[in-house]
Amino acid sequence: MPAPFKFSARTRVGFSDTDAQGIVYYGRYNPYFDLARVEYLRSLGQLKRNSDGDFVMRANDVEYFAPARFDDELEIYARVSRIGRTSVTFEFAAYRVPDDELMVTAHQTLVYVDLLGRRADRHFQLGWSVFHCSIEPTFDPHQPPDAAEQGKLAPPCSKQEPITV
Repeated sequence: MPAPFKFSARTRVGFSDTDAQGIVYYGRYNPYFDLARVEYLRSLGQLKRNSDGDFVMRANDVEYFAPARFDDELEIYARVSRIGRTSVTFEFAAYRVPDDELMVTAHQTLVYVDLLGRRADRHFQLGWSVFHCSIEPTFDPHQPPDAAEQGKLAPPCSKQEPITV
């Protein structure tokens, strides 16, 4: 698994994801990142809703390195790279299986908003101390993942301090 990632989810390119040349249409990568983010949060027990607020997409950037094609299996790596006062930034890297070729990388920043006031709310209480250990320096996406480590979550932190957001 490419450092610093500790989680990945797999998906397969569907026919509806491709253009006339059989290559994944650039906008279809975002649902792959959404899938990985949701599975990552589920694996950490953080897939719950707060009735007072919710996360909305603030920024999304994607960089493309190689084309994925119909029926390719992709492994999407996900991690939290930053926790701010009102936001969380996720980092992604998608590799083709089994040759481990890097297809795309991305960052998504989600902001926690008060649903009634439609404003960023810095008082979100997530209990996301598990992320404290996963925030590491930026990775080199061109380094192929280590097959022996794929699909494994890192052990929990020995010291889980609460994060002030």
